[in-house]
Amino acid sequence: MAKARKRSMAKSRSAGDLFHRYAFDKRVEADRGDGVKVGAFVEQFQCRAGVINLRGGETVLAGRLQGQHSKLVFIRSSEAARLATTEWRARDVRSGVLFNIREITLSDDRMWLDFLCQSGVAAG
Repeated sequence: MAKARKRSMAKSRSAGDLFHRYAFDKRVEADRGDGVKVGAFVEQFQCRAGVINLRGGETVLAGRLQGQHSKLVFIRSSEAARLATTEWRARDVRSGVLFNIREITLSDDRMWLDFLCQSGVAAG
């Protein structure tokens, strides 16, 4: 009998996993005309995205009690996407829900960017 091979638990990602459309907005300062600067978010790019709702973990559960929801949003790595920082915000284009970006991680194969996002908190 042949030994059973171990399979990786991590599923490889593909274009078929990108069911959602997300926009990524950067905060820019603008002069009102009277010397006072005000900040507003300006869309930098939109792209297809995959979403994984985070369910477990003490921090995730504590956030839910405060009306916060954490997600992992993954997109294909691109020149525009690699400019994103945690000072930007993510926006679900379909629903309009806003997410603060808490952390950005480049995948090992450098093809994907993972954004740890949280809704229900004050955005910038």
